[in-house]
Order: sequence, then structure tokens, then C-alpha cells
Amino acid sequence: MTTPDIRGLEQLERAVLDDTASLATALRRCIMLAGYAHHGELRAWALKELEGYAAADELPSYRKVPAALEVVVDLYMPGQIIRGNTQRISPGQLPQPARDRGIGESAPIRQGVRELEAVVTRGDTVVRLSPPGSAEYVLLMTQEQHQLGNEGSHITSLHWDVSVASIEGVLDHIRTRLTQFVAEVRAAMPAGQQNPNPDQIDSAAQQALNITGGDGSTFNITASNAKADRGGTASANINEPTPATPQPWWHRSSVIWTAIGAVAATASVIATVVLTK
Repeated sequence: MTTPDIRGLEQLERAVLDDTASLATALRRCIMLAGYAHHGELRAWALKELEGYAAADELPSYRKVPAALEVVVDLYMPGQIIRGNTQRISPGQLPQPARDRGIGESAPIRQGVRELEAVVTRGDTVVRLSPPGSAEYVLLMTQEQHQLGNEGSHITSLHWDVSVASIEGVLDHIRTRLTQFVAEVRAAMPAGQQNPNPDQIDSAAQQALNITGGDGSTFNITASNAKADRGGTASANINEPTPATPQPWWHRSSVIWTAIGAVAATASVIATVVLTK
């Protein structure tokens, strides 16, 4: 197929370069362009960015952002209840099943761009995301505390504390990739050619959208209806490294939960955790 009749590049270019326009609009333009070019992988990538990645999908590296791990603890003490005490923890303080699963200080951002844009426009500085299986891990940590005699300690939440700036970075990365894709197509088109052909779309997609996984390995989008000469389907093999396993905090020789309360009615109650070996 050599007819240079794949329309939509100009519309995609305008959408990508307009920072005030939703990124979702640019991705929809990309889906249409990929459809005209019969480019399954490009269409599948744009659709995943638009709708979000399923739990079973491997993520490209730019959708894994640094994030602190935190737990929320309720303390039930004689004559006093302290709720919502937030404590930051390290990956080594997680239960063994969580560490085996590779949960650490990197949060997967699976949501579609519309949802991510909504998070950014809310004006928050951080958002909380729960790791998969967090309800089980919360139960395990609470049980360990009770076994150590801290029956008044109840862990109610395990989550990542994600900076909204990191989410903005994900959106900016997607827009930059689309911009690079348009630039690669333009560079492949000789003077006087108005619309790209499928080979030019294919070459630009390989140059601009060669996604890599979190460990640096090549990340390929599965597209069952890709062009026949492109193999039809692709796969990804990405294994997140399991964090080191220092001694968990609830297995140490002693864990002291100290609550300091002010006697004045208007004063706030602050709970602190002192971890000692």
C-alpha cells in the first residue's frame, strides 16, 4: 500500500501542541490515524493510555512513579482513642507476601488520562493509592501487632503517597511521545507530500513509541489485529525486582507505641511510634 491518503496527521498535530486541550483529544486523534494506517500496536497503545491499563497489563516505565509507603493506625488506649495516625514505612516493613509481590516505593499509575487530568485539576498536592492486596496486608500487620501484645493497635490502611507532580509528569510524558511521533512522521514525508503513508506511520511509531518497561526491557503492546507483516501480536516480559528484606518492624524485639495527649480541650493529640531493636 503506497497511496499517501492517511488523513488526520494535521488534526493530531494541532491537538498535541495545544497545551490547553485535553490529552484525551490527542489520543483519540491518534487512534483514528492508526486505524487509517491499519497499525494495530499504535492504536492499542493510544487506547490503553486513554482508557487505562488493566491490573493484568504490564506498564511502561513512565507510568511507575516514586511514592512513599504509609500506614494509618488507630490506637485504642485506656481512656483514650487515637484515630488516623499516619506513619511512613519502608518496603522491608511490609508483610512477606507484599514483598514477594514486589510492592515497594514505586506506584503503578494505571488510570486513563481523563481521570489523571481530573486529579491534577483538583488542586491537591498528593493522592493516596492502595496497592493490590492491601486489605490482606493490613490484616496481617494488625495480627502481628496483637501477637506482640499491642492489642490496642489496629492498622486500617496501607497506601502509596503519590505526588500530583508525578502524575503531571506522566501526562507530560505521553504528550511528548505523541509530539515526537508527529515529528518523526513529518521528517519522513518528502516536500510536497500532504498526507503520510502506512510505511511512514510505521517507522515513526517505532522511533517515537518504542516503550520500555520498568527494568529497561522492551515493552510491546499486544494488538491482535496488527498488520500482518508486523507479526500481529507482541508480548512483554517485565519482572519488577523484589525489594530487599530487612527485619520487619513487627518482628523486632520490641515495638513501643507512645501516645502523647494534651490536657487542654483545644489541644490536638499526637501519636508517635518509636521503633527499637
